[in-house]
Amino acid sequence: MRGQFPRVFVLPTKLSPVELDRIEGSVAELTWDAAEAQVFVGKISRRERALFELRRLKVLTTETSQPMRDHRSGIPLVKGAKTSTRRNGTDGPHQYQDTDSAGHDEFQPLRPGHIQVVRLQWLEDSLDAGAVLSTSNYLLYEGIKVENDPQPALAPTQVSQASTDDIAHETSNRPPESSQYSAPSQRLRQGSRERRTSSGGRSIAPQRPVLVHETTSEHDLPLPPIPAFLHTTYSCQRPTPVTTPNAGFVEELKKVRELRLLEGDSIGVRAYSTSIATLAAYPHVLQSSFEVSRLPGCGLKIAELYQHWREHGSLAEAVEGSKNERLAVLKLFYDIWGVGDTTAREFYNKGWRDLDDIVEFNWGHLSRVQQIGVKFYDDFKLKIPRSEVEEIGSVILGHAQAIDGGFQMVIVGGYRRGKAQSGDVDVVLSHPDETKTLRFVEKIVRALEKSEHITHTLTLSVRNSERGQTALPWKGEGRHGSGFDTLDKALVVWKDPEHAKSPHRRVDIIITPWKTAGCAVLGWSGGTTFQRDLRRYCKAEKGLKFDSSGIRSRSDGSWMDVETDPELGPAPDMVTAEKRVFQALDLPYRPPEERCTG
Repeated sequence: MRGQFPRVFVLPTKLSPVELDRIEGSVAELTWDAAEAQVFVGKISRRERALFELRRLKVLTTETSQPMRDHRSGIPLVKGAKTSTRRNGTDGPHQYQDTDSAGHDEFQPLRPGHIQVVRLQWLEDSLDAGAVLSTSNYLLYEGIKVENDPQPALAPTQVSQASTDDIAHETSNRPPESSQYSAPSQRLRQGSRERRTSSGGRSIAPQRPVLVHETTSEHDLPLPPIPAFLHTTYSCQRPTPVTTPNAGFVEELKKVRELRLLEGDSIGVRAYSTSIATLAAYPHVLQSSFEVSRLPGCGLKIAELYQHWREHGSLAEAVEGSKNERLAVLKLFYDIWGVGDTTAREFYNKGWRDLDDIVEFNWGHLSRVQQIGVKFYDDFKLKIPRSEVEEIGSVILGHAQAIDGGFQMVIVGGYRRGKAQSGDVDVVLSHPDETKTLRFVEKIVRALEKSEHITHTLTLSVRNSERGQTALPWKGEGRHGSGFDTLDKALVVWKDPEHAKSPHRRVDIIITPWKTAGCAVLGWSGGTTFQRDLRRYCKAEKGLKFDSSGIRSRSDGSWMDVETDPELGPAPDMVTAEKRVFQALDLPYRPPEERCTG
């Protein structure tokens, strides 16, 4: 890629979560903070819409005096001009010159304080061309930032200048008031007032950003260079240890991220996850907000939060969230095994406020998994120390080898990443002889039920065995049975039969044929953001589809054997198989203790 993108802010209007995720993985210079953005891109085509989006983000500007011009023809790009058009999923015919990107000038840095709003096609064409193109042919609006609003709020006649269809689209796509969350654009990195919910509770929204207070001495501090590995957009390419020198700040950000999750703010969750992964990988103790702002994936918003945390030892949103009764109830429901954030909000909107309400009013409508989650709620909340994880793993392997001595096992999940305590126990079992893993999950569950270690079997899946453990081809996005982790597995409730007072534990037993053992171990070992970025990397950089049950080509859907060495044959053990997957993907091998992205 020739040149470097400016700070880019993506307007979420009319973009699906899949499109947002794709764009996020394409540009390292993406920012989640509108205040620091230089170029705003979106699926819009009108100057009025550009102004509407900026005002909604509270980015105050005055328009530059120069008219927008095609950089080659010099023709002013004015509304109503009779020019050629091209549609790309935007909200109307383009009122400006549009030509092929070949021959475009490269992007020239903007002057300080200047911002531009451009069509999303600029980003797409730049990526296709391998160079950051000039924005001339894509420009909708250019302005200069101002500190105070130079004019009063838009009068009704002024608002009507924005496309009626645009505003109707925005309104029609907002969730209903009872859903307790605002439109995506309202949730994105901007201040908004705390709002009342229909049930009388209150939801916490981010406070209006404030200026980062810095002293001259802060800029005099000798700052360490940003490690080269942090400049990648994929956390799977960098080491992220289990312990970070900035653990206190990271933990506060995780609290805020959880509040966003409970509110249904998926964009905010993704943004905070990206920042947390960067900070967790940063090997130096932070010294100033300026140091934070320069880190990829952080920017001014995270710098402001760091400044507040350094002064107060906590984050205001986390503190307010801990006092919010509605969020406390949502967290209670969310912590029920088998209940996600959407179901937690549904429970709350029905008027339920504790576990007794669920038992009294909805017990018969809960799934069996959710009923067990309620029944053993207190036990499942207890963390599992490493020693107990190892004991459970030893019992499972012992029973597996009693059936056939050739079975191998890797304890995955948080334990493998080095966490002192785990929420559940995940183990992957395999055997070099593929006939031994066929329907083996049923045998191991029966053996552990007979020994009274398994008290309840929540899920027992034999999808992989039912198709003869043959590799399932990938059929494209959105197709059921198209390659999502289809390994045989059992999700069970575990209890030590020799200790009557021992708590019930959640245990996942995954069975994989030997040919995909490396993918299974890799897919069940990384932190959430590591796994997300691994899938994004495979898609964007390799044209592959990765999941725990194998790697497939996106061009023809075929399964790819990346774990069998042409000369050495199959891997001798499951960890070696995992290393071969890294090698096949052109990724540096990261031991599991370096995949702790939070």
